[in-house]
Amino acid sequence: MIRTIEAIVDDSGQVRLAEPLQLRGSHRALVTILDEPPAEALETAMLSESGLSDWSRPEEDDAWSHLQ
Repeated sequence: MIRTIEAIVDDSGQVRLAEPLQLRGSHRALVTILDEPPAEALETAMLSESGLSDWSRPEEDDAWSHLQ
């Protein structure tokens, strides 16, 4: 399956995905660099990622699974 996921590449070349990604095993990936700056909202969301990291635990997924 091919998926496209938005990401930001910072000045040091570090790639930060805009959404969590869970894969089984290793996969190849292609990175396309767009000729435009990141959207301000996405950049703010990426900066908030560490503050929300507690929410990306299996226990949280179980607790909210009834809403999916």
